[in-house]
Amino acid sequence: MTESIILIVLLVMVAVVLTLTLLRLRTVRASHETLQRTHAELVRRFQPVVDVDMERQRVVTELAIERQRQQTELEGARAQAQAQVAQARSEGLRAASELQALHLSVDRLRQEFRALDEQSDLQSFGFYTPRYSFAESARYQAKLEEIRGRQKMQLKDKTAATCSIEWTVNGSKSEGKKQINQTLKLMLRAFNGECDAAIAKVRYNNIHIMEARIQKAREAINGLAEIQNCRISPDYLTLKLQELFLVHEYEEKIQEEKEEQRRIREQMREEEVALREIEKARQEAEKEELRYADALRKAQNEVERATGAKQQKLRAQIEELERKLAEAHTNKQRALSRAQMTRSGHVYITSNIGSFGEEVFKIGMTRRLDPMDRVKELGDASVPFEFDVHAILFTEDAPSLENQLHRAFHHRRVNRINGKKEFFRVELREIVDYVRIHHSAEVEVVHTAPAEEFRKTQAFLQQATQPSG
Repeated sequence: MTESIILIVLLVMVAVVLTLTLLRLRTVRASHETLQRTHAELVRRFQPVVDVDMERQRVVTELAIERQRQQTELEGARAQAQAQVAQARSEGLRAASELQALHLSVDRLRQEFRALDEQSDLQSFGFYTPRYSFAESARYQAKLEEIRGRQKMQLKDKTAATCSIEWTVNGSKSEGKKQINQTLKLMLRAFNGECDAAIAKVRYNNIHIMEARIQKAREAINGLAEIQNCRISPDYLTLKLQELFLVHEYEEKIQEEKEEQRRIREQMREEEVALREIEKARQEAEKEELRYADALRKAQNEVERATGAKQQKLRAQIEELERKLAEAHTNKQRALSRAQMTRSGHVYITSNIGSFGEEVFKIGMTRRLDPMDRVKELGDASVPFEFDVHAILFTEDAPSLENQLHRAFHHRRVNRINGKKEFFRVELREIVDYVRIHHSAEVEVVHTAPAEEFRKTQAFLQQATQPSG
């Protein structure tokens, strides 16, 4: 009975509690719904503020992240910049060293170029100092054969190019020697090729350039084989340079001998023509002398038989014949004297504006009785226009006066290669002044060159090139 009561009481209490709980739950639910509505209203009312705050927070977060990234990049860039600065400093030191080396190399090359340029200038003015002064080309040829023989001997003795150390290949000395011999052979072949090319191209105005080319070739070839300690010997280089100078001077001597032979042949031809003219003049003077002597004899015979006016006329005729006879005798003696005096003749000064330009004069000589015959020949000798004569001087020693003029104006020669050419770029006044000082006879000078053929050709060309209409 008691347990039932207790159970009932408990059930009642549970029911009460449940009831109270349900009531409270309804109250809480109603309060929650009210709060939700209030919250929704508040969210609705304060949504802009909430969005701004969230955006601010987002922006702040992103800024922080970006700042961290930039800080990381900055530190990386700083480290990289420091590395680059260190590298640049190192490269700058190396570049400065290389620049200094380049400056030294440029200075050396400039000095070499200055020397070559000065030598080239001297060569262009005909100043070349011969290493050998042989009188005949045969001696140059003999010396050249001797030099080439010494070169062959060095090649045979294997002293033209040498290696200072003994090499081994795969532990074999014989293989190393074989390889070195091949290297030395290639070096000599390359060097000889460069030398042959330089010697073939040598001229009066590039002798020092060719000399430098041979020396540079040796330096370059030695540099390529430096690691193997192989080099072309200085003695072999000296022999090649001697060959260069000998070939150059040999060619010059050959040309000089040819020009001398040509000059001698021309001189012999000139003398032969002059002698023929003199002999012809002597014969003509002798014939005139005989003719006037016969006429004088006849006139003298007739004057003895004549009288009066006829006799006076014959006497006047005799005087004229005596004068002409004396003149013919003088011409005969002059021709005989000219034939005996081989150095007498005429020195002439001519120009050819159409062929050689202004202020270029030819100073030559001739033994012809009529020097204009020689001038006319010059106008026919491979020039398009005739020569104009400025002065013709008769002298008892024409070769001497001509030689004096050539030496006086040697530095003004037009052709510096061939000293036998007689053309000079000089003012006519200078030639005339020199002649008047060193030649006693009065000089008659034509200062203006007519150059008629040249001026006619110019006028014709100008007229032909003018547009028609």
